[in-house]
Amino acid sequence: MDGYRPKVTRTLGQRPACLVNASVTYCGNNQIYAFGGFDQYTDEVYNHVLRLDLISHQWTLVDNYGDIPGVRMGHTATLYKGDKLLVFGGENEHRTYLSDLIIFDLKTAHWTQPQVSGPIPKGRARHAAVLHEDKLFIVGGITGHDNYVLDDICYLDLKTFTWSRSWRFVGRFDHSAYIWGDRVWVFGGLSEDMDKVSDLWWLDLKGNPAFESPPQIGCLERSALTRSRPSYHVSPSPVVGSTGYAANSRTPQVNTPSFHLRSYAPPAPGAISALKFVSGPNVPSQMQGIHFHVYSSGTLLDFVTPAPTITSKECSLSALDLGTLRWQKLAEGREIFKPGYRWHYCTMNEDGTKAWLLGCPIEGGVDVGANGMEEYLSDIMEIDLRRYGFLGNNAGSEAQTSLVRPSLLRTRAIEPPSKGLGADLARLFDQPPETGSGTDFIVTALSRDFDEDEVMGSALLHAGESPDETAQTWLAPDAPTSPPIHVHRLILQARWPHFARLWASQMAEFHTKKMHIPEPYTVVRAFLYYLYTDRIDPIDPGDDDHRSGTGPATANLSDVAGLLVMSNIYNIPHLRLLCVNRLGKELDVDHACIIWYCAGLAGEEWLRKRAATFCMTHWGRVVRTAGRWIPRDG
Repeated sequence: MDGYRPKVTRTLGQRPACLVNASVTYCGNNQIYAFGGFDQYTDEVYNHVLRLDLISHQWTLVDNYGDIPGVRMGHTATLYKGDKLLVFGGENEHRTYLSDLIIFDLKTAHWTQPQVSGPIPKGRARHAAVLHEDKLFIVGGITGHDNYVLDDICYLDLKTFTWSRSWRFVGRFDHSAYIWGDRVWVFGGLSEDMDKVSDLWWLDLKGNPAFESPPQIGCLERSALTRSRPSYHVSPSPVVGSTGYAANSRTPQVNTPSFHLRSYAPPAPGAISALKFVSGPNVPSQMQGIHFHVYSSGTLLDFVTPAPTITSKECSLSALDLGTLRWQKLAEGREIFKPGYRWHYCTMNEDGTKAWLLGCPIEGGVDVGANGMEEYLSDIMEIDLRRYGFLGNNAGSEAQTSLVRPSLLRTRAIEPPSKGLGADLARLFDQPPETGSGTDFIVTALSRDFDEDEVMGSALLHAGESPDETAQTWLAPDAPTSPPIHVHRLILQARWPHFARLWASQMAEFHTKKMHIPEPYTVVRAFLYYLYTDRIDPIDPGDDDHRSGTGPATANLSDVAGLLVMSNIYNIPHLRLLCVNRLGKELDVDHACIIWYCAGLAGEEWLRKRAATFCMTHWGRVVRTAGRWIPRDG
């Protein structure tokens, strides 16, 4: 069973030609914007704005107004507040490096150039830009008449449009940057020796006033002084390129500095760390294929796409967890990439749940457009990252906090931060009514010492049945059950559609104010706790309250596997996503078989295949683990 495979779609309309070093940015509302770049074959540099509608798959040339920027390539375009693109730097047709910031309003198609203050950074191209707390961080790039590699980092305060000073960090260009966990992360690209690198660098921002307070206006460092050559002006008559668009259609906006005195900035004030990934079965080699690096919920994603030297079979999608610094291979290349395509650009939505690759077919010769020239953005492939267990940036930040080991929290004597309503409700979970908790309903599960054969009637073995078929669970008066779990009927009714239907139908549970779920006690308790908090808490290795049920409803991987099946039976998509994310990240020898089994019951083919591959790779260790096999039919 192949499971999920992204779909390639042909685009329509005014498709861009073979654009190189353009910016391609997802801007919400199912729209991707492309700006600038140069033609691979004519060297014409552009300043056009193109929009791709992801519903109709139609390219449109956008009429734009205001302070239209000059032609450029190798710049960055960063989405800001959902309706603006921040375009910084790049290189014009005269190979002059730019350091200007221009803002494109997506609603009005109007360009503005704000007046900035502070030490303007060196003009650069092929750098990285990342947004964090109304600050636009600029990292690395190339500059100067000899194209030397920059090793600095600086930021522009978008509230005051004031540049900070520059600090020395790491020399890179064509790299990626990300801010997560109060750190700036830099990966990939080329080094000062023009070598492809697999080093991961990070800079701590927390606790450094230089990063947390606004930059001081007028503090121009001697190291920031530069000299420039005069601006260039081109002929007012436009040059029509092979695409039918007018290249160099406006006087290029060349801001000083252009050529620079090479200077050395002081080291960045935070702690700088680096880690080199030498080799490993899951570590993608940066030397082969065309790599695209994007980030989602504290994870670096590395798309290794086909290139002339490697085929789809040798490609992959890998993920580096920035919390554990552990690589995982999420999918083989043949499971993602359809043969016969080259991919040239990658962009991701702000939530980090979807990514898009843009490229063109190559089978049967070079694909050409109506103008007889090759088209680099004629096709698009959408990748739903939720199918690989990614929560997204919004849910991911909460999950990362909840995945912090409680033992570490106790060591530091710090309570987990409040998550709002869910955290407050958690304090009332499973508290008897005599404590003043207001609980008015009881749920029971299988007894603590249940025989595993009792699970034969549970969701784990009858996942194909609908909830209504198994809803009526009549127990003998003396049937052993778990201790009662005290809950609030209103919370279950609001959060659990199946329970709401039972209550509305005035089934037995309506009259008895009790419900029995034939699942292991820890699974049921974790399920109910999720209904209160919208999260799954991991187990502290030293937690003696997990099995006793006296502490928080923590869950080990076996419990999470059971929750995955329950999420499928009761159709709770968010719980399902949390389970796949946790099981995919923490897959290990002790739990690989149960994860494989439960993923099959829940129809999660990607996770099932991943667990099966893990079992085959570590077969000798897996078969020596404790436990016994429970066949589906007994």
